[in-house]
Amino acid sequence: MGRSHPSSTAMEQLRRLLRGELVLPTDAAYQQARRVWNGTIDKRPAAIVFCANADDVVHAVTYARSQGSLVAVRSGGHNVAGLSVCDDGMVIDLSRMKKIVVDTERRIARAEAGLNLGEFDAATQAHGLATTMGVNSDTGIAGLTLGGGFGKLGRKHGLSCDNLIAAEIVTADGRLLRTSAGEHPDLFWALRGGGGNFGIVTAFEYRLHPLGPALLVGSVLHAYEQAREAMRFYDKFSRDAPDEVSVDAALVTLPSGGRAFSISACYVGSPEAGEPVIAPLMKFGSPIESRLQAVPYLQIQSAGDSLFPRGRRYYWKAQFLREISDGAIDALLDSYARAPNHSSLLVFQQVGGAIARLPASHSPYANRDAALDCFPIAIWDNPADDEANIRWARDLWNAVRPFSTGGVYANNLGDEGDERVRDAYGGNYARLAAIKKQYDPTNFFRLNQNIRPG
Repeated sequence: MGRSHPSSTAMEQLRRLLRGELVLPTDAAYQQARRVWNGTIDKRPAAIVFCANADDVVHAVTYARSQGSLVAVRSGGHNVAGLSVCDDGMVIDLSRMKKIVVDTERRIARAEAGLNLGEFDAATQAHGLATTMGVNSDTGIAGLTLGGGFGKLGRKHGLSCDNLIAAEIVTADGRLLRTSAGEHPDLFWALRGGGGNFGIVTAFEYRLHPLGPALLVGSVLHAYEQAREAMRFYDKFSRDAPDEVSVDAALVTLPSGGRAFSISACYVGSPEAGEPVIAPLMKFGSPIESRLQAVPYLQIQSAGDSLFPRGRRYYWKAQFLREISDGAIDALLDSYARAPNHSSLLVFQQVGGAIARLPASHSPYANRDAALDCFPIAIWDNPADDEANIRWARDLWNAVRPFSTGGVYANNLGDEGDERVRDAYGGNYARLAAIKKQYDPTNFFRLNQNIRPG
């Protein structure tokens, strides 16, 4: 495993210590256990540890250090670059750690790292509460939060990491620490956007907000011939929108093969209050399809699941925009017209609002002045089509590059190198490198968007 070959005795000692399960390549469960969400990733670890609790995580980290093993950390396994699994090393998997306690009086949830956002949302919505989570229900809350955490509630309540008030973490030396504004505050700062660089977070405590159970959603679909005008409208509507509005958009391909531009707005408040705010979206142009209705929050949070099933092949490259200029529209429409298949998307995810009102130094997430995250998503099934799909996404990204801020969201990074990691953190990178040196001087946790000890 990794740089050395552990004895079977050492492995058996680890197995005896665990309350969870150790899966080896000879076990029947191995082939399924090594799979992750992105079907392009095909890695074969030497061991997979399904942890039952934080003590199991400590045992796994201690064992991996003693063996000089490469370590990958997995909860939801949605990382597009496949960093939650590795060849030859150990995967420390938290996906079975799913305890959640909701304190309705204090409006706080303590959630273990194995929860996906659908499970988290269901538990908090049972009490009429929520906090910012992503847009795909089987995304792990851990990776989402540690990289920042976009979601429908972000413009109203901030990023997932902005709502984090404490975390429990196993560090590279095998200690289990509680972090908060008053306990290891430097480490707590780093966890709110700095990714998996500083240890393995086993539990998160979040601030919750009253919400739901239903929110108003307005969606429209414009034919490709009207996409230019619709994109201009979307740019202005999204930049003028109040914090309660989250409005995303995408260039899509219809089952007929025709292209179209889709806009979907969600109002974070009472449906009655949202109707006049979303009305301009519903009235603009001559959409080929439109819908305005109150939708249960849990349904909103899982609406994109069918587009991103486990096991398909995925590739994307993201960048931030402050606006969608006419030059960017030209580049996008020209490039999307060459999309290689019906599943290909060009996505705009709106940020701003409450996210933008915190200073860039508030947490590692530095790109708070961005208005939109813009990224092509290539989705396909046949490995023979890998090159064509990846080339299309890269070409589209390059065409839009001149119009971007230069920044990128850490959770949307692929395998793009050190310079692009620095683009995610901007002026916060040096502080992150210093904290990394304090808590992980040997870069033990390096299968991530890596911040080198400095």
